Amino acid sequence: MKPNPELIDDDNPEWTEEDFKNAVPFSALPESLQTTLRGLKGRGKQQSPTKVSMTVRFDRDVLDAFRATGHGWQKRMNDALKEWLKEHATG
Repeated sequence: MKPNPELIDDDNPEWTEEDFKNAVPFSALPESLQTTLRGLKGRGKQQSPTKVSMTVRFDRDVLDAFRATGHGWQKRMNDALKEWLKEHATG
C-alpha cells in the first residue's frame, strides 16, 4: 500500500527498525533533560479546580462551528455561554 502524501510529515518521519534499536527509555535520559521535558507537558493539575466535567448535548452544527475555531474551542464556548448569561440575567 502506497502512503498518502498528504499524511507524510517530513519533520516527524515514521520510525525505522534502526530508530527503535537506538531508542532509550525516558528514565535513561539525564535528569536535567527529564526535568526539562516534564515541564513541556502543560500546566498540570489545578490546585483547586474551578470547572466541572459533565455530559451535555449540543446541536452538531453548533459544536462543529466551535471546534472549527481550533485549539481552545471549549474555552471560547464557555466564554460565549458566560456572555449570554450576562446579557440575559434576571433579577
